[in-house]
Parts: sequence; C-alpha cells; structure tokens
Amino acid sequence: MIIRKSTEEDIPRIMQIYAFARAFMAAHGNPNQWGPTNWPPEERIRRDVRERKSYVCVNDDGCVIGTFYFDQGKDIEPLYRDITEGGWSSDAPYGVVHRLAGDGSEKGIGTFCLDQAFSWCGHLRIDTHGDNTVMQNLLKKLGFHHCGTVYVEEDDYPRLAFEKIQEQLH
Repeated sequence: MIIRKSTEEDIPRIMQIYAFARAFMAAHGNPNQWGPTNWPPEERIRRDVRERKSYVCVNDDGCVIGTFYFDQGKDIEPLYRDITEGGWSSDAPYGVVHRLAGDGSEKGIGTFCLDQAFSWCGHLRIDTHGDNTVMQNLLKKLGFHHCGTVYVEEDDYPRLAFEKIQEQLH
C-alpha cells in the first residue's frame, strides 16, 4: 500500500468509500456518527482536495481503498481548543486526522493510514464518536491515549479525543 495526495479524479471513489463506511458503521452499532447527516458532503471533500489535505490509500493493484484528511501545525484544529473531561498531553504542534475510512477490501487500511500520518509529524490527534468502538479499539491498539471529549460542527454528539506522541517529543 501507498499513501498519496488525493486528486479531483479520486473524488467519486472517495465518496464511494464514505458510503461504504457509513453502512459499515451503522451495521456495527454506530449509525449516528456520519449517517444522519450523510457526512462528509462532497463539497467538503472537494475543498480538502483543493487545499491538498486529502489523502488516499492505494493498494498494490493501484486501487484506491482508503481515504483521510490530514493537516499539521500549531493549534490547527480550532475545535480541539475546548477539550473537556481531560486535556491534551502537549501543546506542541501536532497533526490531525479526520474522516478516515476504508472500503473494507483489505485488512489494515486504517492502521496503514494512521501509521503514515504519525510518521509525518510524531504528534497526532484524532477524535471519534462514542459509539465507534471499531475506531476506538484501533486507536488504543496503535498506542493512542484517550485525552477527553471534544465537540464537532457536523452534529451534537460529543467525540472522544485521542492523542499519540513520539517519546522524544514529551
């Protein structure tokens, strides 16, 4: 597998992956994270691509099998400024992953994408819906720590906030 920046040509495939992810989450006890709002909307993905913050995971056959948003910098996610029931481990610059999804065709898509994003920055933050036990288990397996609760703009459900930091950044 490889990770590359998304292109305009990838958008139809990215939207198929999100449709699969919504159905997968609903079938696994998480119908409310993206389902009711049909999240993410195509215009959001188009903006991510234009801003060069959208990435795809491509398998060895050249097929796009996963996607995610990544950005990094100092205090880049405004919604992460207000964290309740805990706090972030560090206020150093960090990377953020949003809208991570795979098409279910291969094992390890989520791990591969998160490991790649972490390798780019060494300090990664991510949030997920309280009902998304699949993602929570993946994050814990990869060494992320639950830091508290954040709130997102797309719905009223609180999100569990996770963080992973390279040892030398502590």
